Amino acid sequence: MSIALGLRRFADVRCLLVTVVCAAAVTGTARGGGGPENVFLVVNSASVDSIGVANAFVASRGIPPINILMLPWQDNVESTTIARFRNELLAPVFKAIESRRLATQIDCIAWSSDFPWRIDFKDELPADLAAKDSYPSGSLTGMTMLYSAVQSGGPMWLDPESNDYYRPLSRDGVPATTQGFRSWYGWGNDGGLLEAGGTRYILSVMLGVTAGRGNRPREVAAYLKSAAKADGTRPEGTIYFMTNTDVRTTTRSSVFPAIVKALGNLGVKAQIVAGAVPGGKSDVAGLMAGTPDFDWKSSGSTITPGAICENLTSFGGIFTANSSQTPLSEFLRYGAAGSSGTVIEPYSIPAKFPHAAIQVHYARGASLAEAFYQSVRCPYQLLVVGDPLCQPWARIPEVEVVMAADARVLEPGTVMSGTVELEPRATVPSGGAVDRYELFLDGVRVTDCGAGGRLMLDTTALADGHHDLRVVAIETSSIETQGRSVVPVLFANHDRTIELTVEPLQVSRKGNVRVTVRGNGIGGAVIFATGRVLGRTTGPESSIEVPAELLGRGTVTVRATGRGGTTPAENVNAVPVTIEVTD
Repeated sequence: MSIALGLRRFADVRCLLVTVVCAAAVTGTARGGGGPENVFLVVNSASVDSIGVANAFVASRGIPPINILMLPWQDNVESTTIARFRNELLAPVFKAIESRRLATQIDCIAWSSDFPWRIDFKDELPADLAAKDSYPSGSLTGMTMLYSAVQSGGPMWLDPESNDYYRPLSRDGVPATTQGFRSWYGWGNDGGLLEAGGTRYILSVMLGVTAGRGNRPREVAAYLKSAAKADGTRPEGTIYFMTNTDVRTTTRSSVFPAIVKALGNLGVKAQIVAGAVPGGKSDVAGLMAGTPDFDWKSSGSTITPGAICENLTSFGGIFTANSSQTPLSEFLRYGAAGSSGTVIEPYSIPAKFPHAAIQVHYARGASLAEAFYQSVRCPYQLLVVGDPLCQPWARIPEVEVVMAADARVLEPGTVMSGTVELEPRATVPSGGAVDRYELFLDGVRVTDCGAGGRLMLDTTALADGHHDLRVVAIETSSIETQGRSVVPVLFANHDRTIELTVEPLQVSRKGNVRVTVRGNGIGGAVIFATGRVLGRTTGPESSIEVPAELLGRGTVTVRATGRGGTTPAENVNAVPVTIEVTD
């Protein structure tokens, strides 16, 4: 605690460093709650497990290819220094976001598996603090969230109130508001959202830990798939709050009654139960526990899809074999959508763990990542693992897109040419309303309009062939929940065509796939999958052999772009082909 208090001298010098995430100009009307277009996925290209985990997330969430970065990491997947984290992990990620012109839309960095989950910053502590800190480490996700402090070179991440996105609590311990997140939002010391100035953050979650005492890749794929299916389902289960005499529980149990009442007012069942974990419960829709060790299987309880299960314990985010406490991976193994744990001894400081209000934010409709970071005041040691986009209690807009020229509903395979005018429509459950619509093409936001407006798209300057067209509706509440219509379409302006075939459609990862492209008006093609270029061809028709090992396990979508010249309009995109890579 003395180290945290020692940092009070930094409290009025909040880091306002603006990095590439917010460097591009954005208008005051740009809004959104969070969806696949707002997530930047970082994959360890040197790890088959990392690629397989990424494949599962991409398949379940529809992450656009442009939002995926293959970043090789062949060193220790347990820990690294802050200098290497800053220079070899964080800097390339932000550089890629900027170069791909995604800076105004990325709100969350999702790390796949096989990246170091602990960041050692002892070399950058001031002398007076170094002598007081026996455990100078932070987590991969916490230090990413506090990126501006990390990039400033000063230990601002140690500030016990470093996270101004944290929602202030009322006297009874219940947050008055739940707020959707954007990386360009500024936050004041009192948690206020500022139109200008303030401190900026980026949400961050690790999809899974597949080394040490983490989860097997199949387990990660299973809970990511389950979490995606839980969106908007408003689970019928119960959120449990455990009480016992352990300091891990007594530290935060005083607010449990008020939180349970707040959840009840939202129509969500909640219950305070004595013990370490619920016993014989088939409806665990969420859990706040406090125990050093537990065995979920022997509890006889079942976790329902979408649940956040969290345990205040010192070593929940440590995955080495010699750790004496149950890691967060135990909750994920049995179906939780997300969990968290500290990566080093944090002491019993409540600000370093999620407040019980996390379940209120979640039940109000926030995403998993938003719920976590609105409830943790000092997140630098906390590793958050799971599906950042999961939102079981969200009221998700249902979106329909109409071609204004003939009032036809936009359908998959629609052929477009010239300038197209789109009329988006949406309905929001429980009588809500839509604030605005955003149009994304191949993952990049290109324009927006207000409710009742229209979206204009000039297809002539773009490649012929396949495109991923997404219209996102953002509702008017402070949570800014998104709904979307995702439609594959075809542009036809320049008489170029390309056909992609991949054989076989199911292959062992020890085998090869044969990729063939045939085109008209092209001199060659680039073939890629999950953010990685697999090869290049020459001429209007040719094939390449690709080791399936490069694709990782699971469902993989292979794509090809034919090159006819140097401008986008001289290219053509093939209809993607999805294959399955097995063990």
